[in-house]
Amino acid sequence: MRASFRHQPLLRTLAVVLACVVTVDVARTAATEIPAIASRQRAEKKTFTDSEITEGFFKTAFGAEYHLAGRVDRIRKYDMPVRVFADSAGRADRKAQLAKVVDDIGLRIAHLDIAMTSSSDDANVVVNLVRDRDLSRTITNFYGSERAKEIRSSLDPQCLSGFRKNENFEIQHSDVILTVDSGDFVFLDCAYEELLQALGPINDTSSVPWTMFNDQVSMGFFDVYDQYILNLLYDPRIKAGMTVQEVKAVLPEVLTDVRAWVAKTNNLPQ
Repeated sequence: MRASFRHQPLLRTLAVVLACVVTVDVARTAATEIPAIASRQRAEKKTFTDSEITEGFFKTAFGAEYHLAGRVDRIRKYDMPVRVFADSAGRADRKAQLAKVVDDIGLRIAHLDIAMTSSSDDANVVVNLVRDRDLSRTITNFYGSERAKEIRSSLDPQCLSGFRKNENFEIQHSDVILTVDSGDFVFLDCAYEELLQALGPINDTSSVPWTMFNDQVSMGFFDVYDQYILNLLYDPRIKAGMTVQEVKAVLPEVLTDVRAWVAKTNNLPQ
């Protein structure tokens, strides 16, 4: 299990590795308006060296910030189509926003088949949309009273995600908990980060300033730098269970193709 937590006033992420993976996020600021996203998009850095991209990839796709048990030296990813079901708390607007987030992720990751589904039976990612007042009870229902107590005593979570993987490090199922009451910016920021981390890049890093997986960074959209990370992870040549050295052997040719895809998708110069 791995957990990352985001809390006020700064984003701080804590990763815990056991038999499955869990991430939790809390808002860094009180910003709740979509203009907060637009301003970040205008200021977004979009040009990166190969070493800048690969540094972020290795620091997020491997390892765990807080390690309790289980191996963290392998690639973890889905090796099947990803279907997302929204368990709504009566907020049709949040469910619609979530669907747009899923569509956006699907458009920007070349080799990931991800889409919403209307049936929980067909889903391997279940997103629970809950009110703030129900978050503590929901965490207890998911993780039991003792683990929930650890989560609450460590930080004040606002959203959370986790996944289960098999012995081959293939992710089998993810659960995401998002609160719906904190405004558009916080909701979208949490939705993007939790859904993306539920796909595999679970480790957080404070040394890479361009990724949403940095405790100090709130984005609210799928930024170019993280598109590089997720496209590297979901390239078919990078497989679940690979070690760092195995990934390094194929990464140069993978990165060339990923650069071309991200440039095309974002209208960037080649």
